[in-house]
Amino acid sequence: MPFIDEHRLTVPAPAATVWAALTDWIGHTGLGVDRRFTRMVGTDPRSRSGTLPDVGATVPGFAVAESEPDDHLTLAGRHRFSRYVLTFTLTADPAGTILAARSSAAFPGPHGRVYRMLVIDSGAHRMIVRRMLRDIGRSAESR
Repeated sequence: MPFIDEHRLTVPAPAATVWAALTDWIGHTGLGVDRRFTRMVGTDPRSRSGTLPDVGATVPGFAVAESEPDDHLTLAGRHRFSRYVLTFTLTADPAGTILAARSSAAFPGPHGRVYRMLVIDSGAHRMIVRRMLRDIGRSAESR
C-alpha cells in the first residue's frame, strides 16, 4: 500500500511571500538531505543542479517535477528503498496563505518495508514535515 500524508499550516503572509520563503528554504537546506545519506541509500538525483524552482532543478534526493509560482511545487526522487513525491501547495485564505505539504511514497521489497518502518511508522517523517512547514512559515512571516 502506498504511503500518503498531508500537513497544513496557515501562514499570515501573501502567497508570493510564502513561495519565496519556500523556494529559498529548499535552496538553503536542500531538504536536509546530506552527502552521507545520499551515498548510503543511493538517492537519485545525488547532487544540486539547475536553479530552483525551475523544472528539472535538483537538490540531493529531489528533482523539481512541477513548478507553478505562488501555487504549487512538486519534487520527486527515489533511492534504493523508496520512490517518492513531495508536493507543496499554496492556497489563499482570509488569514493569509495555507501552505500544505503532501508526501506520497512506495517502499518496494523487504528492505523498503524496513525503511518505511524506520522512517514513516516511527513518526520521524511526520515530525520532519511539520518542522519544515513551521520553518518556512516563520521565514515568510519575517519577510
